[in-house]
Amino acid sequence: MADITDIKTILYTEKSLNLQEKGIVVIQTSPKMTKTSLKAILKEYFGVTPKSINSLKMDGKVKRFRGRLGQRVDYKKFYVKLPDGVSLENTEV
Repeated sequence: MADITDIKTILYTEKSLNLQEKGIVVIQTSPKMTKTSLKAILKEYFGVTPKSINSLKMDGKVKRFRGRLGQRVDYKKFYVKLPDGVSLENTEV
């Protein structure tokens, strides 16, 4: 089962900030994270029960590093719809 260390970051991009106004938080995690494990982590550490969770698997781009082919790290993005009036910014881990 996944734990809190598998959550890499909460994304703050232009798109994710627009979604936060609608109550949706974008979380970047390791590829092994699942919806049920993320829901359990949000309940345990943040005390929040999400309304819905959508996941998106992001494959790392193939790039050239000093003339050699390499690949960036794979990750998962989760779109978490929170209940009205709840945010992850005002909670502490």
